[in-house]
Amino acid sequence: GGRVTTQLGVWEMVRACEALGAGEIMLNCIDRDGTNSGYDLELIADVKSAVRIPVIASSGAGCPEHFSEVFAATSCDAALAAGIFHRREVAIGAVKEHLCSGDVTVRYNP
Repeated sequence: GGRVTTQLGVWEMVRACEALGAGEIMLNCIDRDGTNSGYDLELIADVKSAVRIPVIASSGAGCPEHFSEVFAATSCDAALAAGIFHRREVAIGAVKEHLCSGDVTVRYNP
C-alpha cells in the first residue's frame, strides 16, 4: 500500500495540489513510516520550498529530538507522529516539554 509509480515527482505533485486549492500538505514519507529513524529532512525542505501553503511533516519520528530536529532543519509548519504514541514508546508530554525547552512554540498546558 502507498506505492504507486507516477510520472510526477513530489515537487510537481505538491505544486499541482496547491494550484488545485489545497490548503496545506500533510507530507507522509512512506520510506520513513514506522522506522523511528527521524523525519526525511531533505524531502520536507524540498516540499516546503516548492509551495506557499503550510507543510506538516509526518513519518519517522522516534524520539522527542526528532521533532526539534525537523523544525530546526526545515521550515515546516507542524510535525506529527502516531506510532510512537500509540505504542507508548514516547509520551506526548515529553515531546511538548522537549520542544518548549527550545525555540519551538507549542500548545502546552502542563
